[in-house]
Amino acid sequence: MATSVTPSMHIATTKPSIYSSCQVSKPGTAILSTEINKASWTRLTCSSHISSTQPFFQSLPSSPVKLQKVITKAMSEASNNKPVSGLPIDLRGKRAFIAGVADDNGYGWAIAKSLAAAGAEILVGTWVPALNIFETSLRRGKFDESRMLPDGSLMEITKVYPLDAVFDCPEDVPEDVKNNERYAGSSNWTVKEVAESVKQDFGSIDILVHPLANGPEVSKLLSETSRNGYPAAISASSYSFISLLKHFLPIMNPGGASISLTYIASERIIPGYGGGMSSAKAALESDTKVLAFEAGRKHKIRVNTISAGPLRSRAAKAIGFIDMMIDYSMANAPLQKELSAEEVGDTAAFLVSPLASAITGAVVYVDNGLNAMGVGVDSPVFADLNIPKGN
Repeated sequence: MATSVTPSMHIATTKPSIYSSCQVSKPGTAILSTEINKASWTRLTCSSHISSTQPFFQSLPSSPVKLQKVITKAMSEASNNKPVSGLPIDLRGKRAFIAGVADDNGYGWAIAKSLAAAGAEILVGTWVPALNIFETSLRRGKFDESRMLPDGSLMEITKVYPLDAVFDCPEDVPEDVKNNERYAGSSNWTVKEVAESVKQDFGSIDILVHPLANGPEVSKLLSETSRNGYPAAISASSYSFISLLKHFLPIMNPGGASISLTYIASERIIPGYGGGMSSAKAALESDTKVLAFEAGRKHKIRVNTISAGPLRSRAAKAIGFIDMMIDYSMANAPLQKELSAEEVGDTAAFLVSPLASAITGAVVYVDNGLNAMGVGVDSPVFADLNIPKGN
């Protein structure tokens, strides 16, 4: 059975703004079709720390995808000609590959938009069974509003690659997956093949983004997780980052950077985030440090991870308790506001830019400060204390 890789769902909420959806406006660019239910979204939505617990074997129509190269114009000509003040995040001339973008609602999409706004060319890898839906939505303009960048231009995706980061090479793919109708019409979608395709198409990249996570038994207590469920969470949520780096590092330009997404459950108890997912995020953070050393010494590439707070993405909403997590954060975090996906995207843009040239091996928290709290101050126990509260 294939294990889908869900773009890291940090349970968070996006607020309406000029940063909202995405689509390829050029005619002929491939996109995805069909509808998926909530459980399915959990497995293929970008930025989803909590993935669906049900196997995603719905019959999704699949058809051969013909991709047409579209040039990313993240910044308008007018903005290019204007002098820039302050310390700009300038990624013009840089190329980014973002794995796991399957809609316009999660962290992966937000990171793509922030990188595009800074001038980077955008390539994405989309989970194979979600590919037709994503590309069809792009082509039909469903993401037009959320493609809007701060300067009024639209984010464009140069190329969409089918990707299943659970499989490193064709030899790893079992026959039942090869023959599954969800994969029909797509080829060269293992990590190694995608890296080779990107090299053939573009030669090199500068930025690699990993917002993937999936735990087939996430609803189970850790003590009740099966021997198969635990390594499945590790494989999809943490080893997939190692695999992506392994195959993309040879085509990354020196001075480039890689970003992954993690979650506070790696170091704190988050009831409901089970099935080995907390273990997978802990492994990801540990791996970030080791990979930062290895990639830095061998390839001059920086490696960091962002620990993002709860976001109300499609994948997170499918889990069922995202609203509770957001309410808890609002009540207990030092900054009493709702986290937006754009705040995570902008942090990622900074971390992969020259402005962060000395930052590597770091876990950067973007959660309104919730990670710093030792207790939940909304508890009745603290009712008589003089705790500062927002308006």
